[in-house]
Amino acid sequence: MTLTFGPSSRRQVQRLLATSRPKARPFRSFATQAASSAEEFDVVIVGGGPAGLALATALASSSSIRETTSIALIEAGDLSRVRNWSQPENTFSNRVSSITNVSQGFLESIGAWAHVDQSRVAKLEDMQVWDGLSDARIEFSASELRSLSGSGRIPQIAHMTENLNLQRGLLSRLNDFSSVKLLDNVKVDGIQADSADKGGWPTLKLSDGRTLRARLLVGADGFNSPVKKYAGIKTYGWAYDTHAVVATMLHSPYFPGTPITAYQRFIPTGPIAFLPLSDSTASLVWSTKPHLATALKTAHQDVLRKMINAAFRLPETSMKILYDVLLDTKSQVTPEEMAETIRWREDSHGIAPLSSLSSVETEGSASVGGYGGEAEMPPLVTAIQPGSVAGFPLRLSHAEVYIGEGAGARTALVGDAAHTVHPLAGQGLNMGLADVQALTKCIETAAQLGADIGSHTALLPYPRARYFENHKLLSATDKLHKLYGTTFPPVVWARSVGLEVINELDSVKSALMMSAGSDVPSTAGRADEASSLWDVAAAGVEGVSKAVHSAEAVARGFGNLGLSLIQGAFRK
Repeated sequence: MTLTFGPSSRRQVQRLLATSRPKARPFRSFATQAASSAEEFDVVIVGGGPAGLALATALASSSSIRETTSIALIEAGDLSRVRNWSQPENTFSNRVSSITNVSQGFLESIGAWAHVDQSRVAKLEDMQVWDGLSDARIEFSASELRSLSGSGRIPQIAHMTENLNLQRGLLSRLNDFSSVKLLDNVKVDGIQADSADKGGWPTLKLSDGRTLRARLLVGADGFNSPVKKYAGIKTYGWAYDTHAVVATMLHSPYFPGTPITAYQRFIPTGPIAFLPLSDSTASLVWSTKPHLATALKTAHQDVLRKMINAAFRLPETSMKILYDVLLDTKSQVTPEEMAETIRWREDSHGIAPLSSLSSVETEGSASVGGYGGEAEMPPLVTAIQPGSVAGFPLRLSHAEVYIGEGAGARTALVGDAAHTVHPLAGQGLNMGLADVQALTKCIETAAQLGADIGSHTALLPYPRARYFENHKLLSATDKLHKLYGTTFPPVVWARSVGLEVINELDSVKSALMMSAGSDVPSTAGRADEASSLWDVAAAGVEGVSKAVHSAEAVARGFGNLGLSLIQGAFRK
């Protein structure tokens, strides 16, 4: 029988297809041993991080996929450690992520958000971002969305939670499905393609001796992705001369009614961020030069604590002096010596004790920061959670394509396997979840139409939906990194004017936040409406870049050398 698909509705097409193809077999029949002793799966996911687990959950939660598609997930680590993960009360992991409302809506739509421990989720209501040289500031507040959201309530800007809390929730949700086979404590030793007469399916050799054949092979296996290498997909990008220092910080509880606020200050060595996890705990992400990162990680924890408080408050001239004291190779600085140096620098700037700009601990000072004064600052850090200090190098990378072709066909990349981004935006996880949602939609459409889910035609809508969106955010964060890494006065002026102008336009900020994923989506998981809160930054960078033309005009007054410097700052 020949079927003609003209103006028929999708429901009619599905009904016709259902009558013309065999009824879906139970999952276990898909994993039977073939003559080659290879287990066959429709989808094999390599990587059990947030992106891989989210993809497995999203696929299994779709009835049209679950009923016709077999799924396997391979993870080199022990997933039982994630499944049984727990932390003592009032302690937190040092690897956390910001989850936008759009991403949260997607997780809710696949049934995973209900499995995430909400007692370990902080709802961000405000965000304060400012320039460490000019003090130009922009504030994003959930209260500004009340009039535009139409939800009748003040939504949160985003959610903060530990990566392990999300992974544990995803694994808990996967317990509801028998259509996903989890293979942990096993590595991929090699991948090769079947011959063309066998369909060219990727065949994986595992470290435990098993062999898997995949109609579609998905790499959710990080920057050094074996799937990406097998597919022959090249990556462009560069390593930043920057390392991130992370830690879990303790502070005095917020005053009742105080909005839960995230803070980020851009200083020339790199941004420092204060990300709330509870009313008395926050996560540190401090991006700085490698030698400073090493010194911060190895310093006495009270020294690190004092450096964090000072980095949010002291001018750059004084921070340079603190860096010199920290890097003194003759002897490791003591907490008392660092406190004395900070007190001296605050006196030189006329900063009064108990001021919100003071980080010197005196009676009552621990509750000053973040609650008003000359400028709103984060609460003073009172302690560092033992064992939480760590660091890692930063880089930007973007795969040339997201789906393989030729000898590397039947492959797709999601999350860090496809792209890595500077943490100043904190949006790597949200980008990965948006990838997962778009790829799931492709697979679901192909499954509903009875098409080959691993074919290039079926997968093509995925990169069309995600590549440019990811490229915009990668470009914006890279420009922000360079924009705030210079101390050249005309550039500082230009970026400060741009930031302050946007901050005064409340309606513009609200509209930007809504279009960037901060508004509660009317339909859960609509990633096409927005990718992240930090699309706001992407839009802002374009405006600031225009202001830089004015800075270039000013720079001409400094001669050709000044013009060359400012041009170089944006074209590296």
